[in-house]
Amino acid sequence: MSEFKFSVSMCVYGKDNPDHFKVAVDSILNQTRIANEVVLVVDGPVPEDLDIIIKSYANMPIFKVIRLEVNRGHGEARRIGLENCNCDYVALMDADDISLPNRFELQTEYLASNPDIDIVGGNIAEFIDSVDNIVGKRVVPTEHKDIIEYMKKRCPFNQMTVMFKKESVQKAGGYIDWFWNEDYYLWIRMRECGCTFANIGDVLVNVRSGLDMYKRRGGRKYYLSEKKLQKYMLDCGIINRKTYFLNVLKRWIIQIALPNSIRGWVFRKLARSK
Repeated sequence: MSEFKFSVSMCVYGKDNPDHFKVAVDSILNQTRIANEVVLVVDGPVPEDLDIIIKSYANMPIFKVIRLEVNRGHGEARRIGLENCNCDYVALMDADDISLPNRFELQTEYLASNPDIDIVGGNIAEFIDSVDNIVGKRVVPTEHKDIIEYMKKRCPFNQMTVMFKKESVQKAGGYIDWFWNEDYYLWIRMRECGCTFANIGDVLVNVRSGLDMYKRRGGRKYYLSEKKLQKYMLDCGIINRKTYFLNVLKRWIIQIALPNSIRGWVFRKLARSK
């Protein structure tokens, strides 16, 4: 285990909350197993209060800060971050979530014991305002065969929890822009490349929830992005026509027909566990 080296790849944006960002970064610096490097992509201009916090970490030897002059978008920022990671394994982290203290220890031990696994994620707990106010959990399958089956209907990984072999992701083409679905698109392409999947059956990250999150998961643009992804899976033979139509119908109801408040209730009651 002493030779198991990994990078953490993060992206931060101008609209990110500075306090939330600091908590997120500190959660990966206060792990029971510390990363060898943290690659932080600053995707476009950021306000001064956020920039002060970024600069406070930039002088730490573990940090590599990459600044993009203009906002390039999530897929491109993730791609640039991954390209600048020096370790064979890479963990992803979002700028407003909180990794549990033993997250990296669990994942590195799992990958060291299962060298055939290309990517391992875990469950998330969603909270509003405080981690003491957990409103739901997104639980994903743990075994490869179950993950492959689950992928036919929903994204099988919680992106902010994953750790993967850099080589395996690059073999699948890496991150490619696909509005709010860059991760799902990547996992599908990794499946096509024959990668082996796993999830740890524990909560690895606490994720901020609320109306803003549910708003992002709705609207015509998001629906069309998901519909296009379902068509991609249909064309690749991953799903059949019946599954395609059912998947698209469910997404139309949730993302187009429902208002934000009801969409949030649906996610918490039907798509999450307590």
